[in-house]
Amino acid sequence: MVRQIPNLFTLLNLIFGCIAIVFILQTGQSIVLLDNNSGATQVVLAEKMTWGALFIFAAAVVDFLDGFLARMLKVSSEMGKQLDSLSDVVSFGVAPGLILYQLLRISFAQDEGGLDVSMLLLIPAFLYSGAVAWRLAKFNIATNQSSSFRGVPSPAAGLLVASFPLIIWYEYFGIQTLFINRWFLYGIIAVLSYLLVSNHVLMAIKFTDFSFRNNLLKYILLAVSLVALVVLKWLAVPVIFVLYLVISGFAKDTAAVHPVKGSV
Repeated sequence: MVRQIPNLFTLLNLIFGCIAIVFILQTGQSIVLLDNNSGATQVVLAEKMTWGALFIFAAAVVDFLDGFLARMLKVSSEMGKQLDSLSDVVSFGVAPGLILYQLLRISFAQDEGGLDVSMLLLIPAFLYSGAVAWRLAKFNIATNQSSSFRGVPSPAAGLLVASFPLIIWYEYFGIQTLFINRWFLYGIIAVLSYLLVSNHVLMAIKFTDFSFRNNLLKYILLAVSLVALVVLKWLAVPVIFVLYLVISGFAKDTAAVHPVKGSV
């Protein structure tokens, strides 16, 4: 039974992803409110979409815990790795893809007749989901993604997208309209899809020891991330994501070793 504990956490990741999808699809009736007097646009998201985003974050927490427990209990298995990837496709591929889909709908809803937007203009959201599936499949057959990753890890990309409804809901710094700009969203889809399937070497946030010398860049990332979370709140997520990409550019840890169960 002990051997199955990490797998139970992996299934909880999947369940959280399914719950997120239910919430994301229940966006309510009022999605955009136009203030004709001032010419301003106020974005109104139903609270259920923000709950969906929060469940994606919850899925990321248990996704970390399943790998941590597998290593602690020394019960990593091929089945666990496959189950982890299947769960990640739902939680960090399909659910965030639906967030992008809904935000694109909101973007077009601002136009006259925009509620009848063609599906062809919304389907690009699922290019992101396909890129996540591709990245996870590539990870499963790789032999060089333990101490470093090739391409952006799917939880990192999923959390970035999940932060968008939360930034809109809490109206941080008055930039919420940026996240319902269709060209911004199309750009995010293109960039994330590329980063997911690319072979760029990115740092894995795993510690073989806790010495300052061997983990300098990781400690810098963690320290700046904590400050950003306090100051920027949910807006810190995109900032941390970009910082992760920048710091990974300086990382030299590219050793090719066999992958282990964990975030992919």
